Amino acid sequence: MAEIPQKNREIIIRVENLEYSYKGVKAVDGISFSVKKGEIFSFLGPNGAGKSTVINILITLLAKQTGTAAVAGYDVTKDPQKVRESIGIVFQDITLDRDMTVWEILEFHGRLYNMPLEQRRKRIEELLDLVELEAKRDERTKNLSGGMKRRLEIARGLMTRPLVLFLDEPTIGLDPQTRIRMWDYIKGVNDEGTTIFLTTHYMDEADQLSDRISIIDHGRIIVSGKPWELKNTLGRDLIYLETGNNNAAIRALKDLPSIRDMKIKTRGFVIRVTEDGSKVLPIIIDTLRNAGIEISTINLKKPSMDDVFVFYTGKDLRDEGAGKASFHRAGGK
Repeated sequence: MAEIPQKNREIIIRVENLEYSYKGVKAVDGISFSVKKGEIFSFLGPNGAGKSTVINILITLLAKQTGTAAVAGYDVTKDPQKVRESIGIVFQDITLDRDMTVWEILEFHGRLYNMPLEQRRKRIEELLDLVELEAKRDERTKNLSGGMKRRLEIARGLMTRPLVLFLDEPTIGLDPQTRIRMWDYIKGVNDEGTTIFLTTHYMDEADQLSDRISIIDHGRIIVSGKPWELKNTLGRDLIYLETGNNNAAIRALKDLPSIRDMKIKTRGFVIRVTEDGSKVLPIIIDTLRNAGIEISTINLKKPSMDDVFVFYTGKDLRDEGAGKASFHRAGGK
C-alpha cells in the first residue's frame, strides 16, 4: 500500500485554486476543496459543470493547467505514477472481459500490478467474500447479472488496496434492492480504511452514503457540507405551490414573517420557511385566497438532497443525463 507522508495524514485529497480551460472556455474556475482520509465524499454537478475535468486531473488522465492538486500526499503533476499506485477507479461503463471468469479477472489485475502470488491469491479470496461472489468464482463474466458485474468491478478496483477508490455511478441501472445492497458493499470497503470519492445521479444515495458533499456548477464549488448541514440550509420545511398567477402570489406572500425566501421553478414556486411548515401553511392559503389567487397545487415537505441540488443549481441532476458517463477517459468536460 502506498504510504502517505505524515504531514498529510488527515487530508488525502487536496485541491487549491484549480483552473482549467478548453479552447478559451473556463471549465474549472479556481476551485479549492479537500477530502479527509477515511471519508465517503460525493462530488456532484450537472453535465458540463466541470466535475469530470476535476476528476480526470485527480486520476492523472488530464494534465493540470493552473493551481495545485494532490492525492495521497503526491502531486498529480510531479508524481503521477505514485498517484496511480494509490488509487482505484471503477468507471461507469463495464470494462470486464466477457470471456474471463470472475477469478481470472482478479488474478489478471493482480499480476498486472506485480502483486506476489501468495498476496494476490489471499486478496482474491478476501474480495470474493466481501462482494459475495465466492459461488461465482468460475463463472464467465458474460453470464453475470448487472449487479454482480458492478460488484466484481469494485473488487477489481480494490485488488491493490488503494488509499482512494473513485466510484463513478456505481449503482446506475441497478434495481432498488440491488442498489441498497451495493451501498452495503461500499460501506464495507470504506470500513476497510479506503477513502471513497463518489459521483452519482441518485440524491438519496449521496445522502445515505456521504460524510460530506460538494456541489459544483459552472466550474465553481457552490456549496459543501455534511448532508444534514446542506438540507438545513433550506430551512425547516419547503412548501411547493402552483397558482393561477405565480408572480402575483409571490408578491402577496413576500412580507409574511415566517417566509425565508421564494424561488420560481419550471412549474410554480418553492417557499423556504423558518418554522414548522404546518403552522405556516394555513396563513399562506388564507393570504392567497384573500388576494383572489387560485391555488392549483400545494405540497409541504422536509428538505431532501434533491431539493438542495435543485435549489443551488436550478437543475434536477437526474434529468441532467442519468446514464451518461461522468468520468471521461481523457480530456472530457
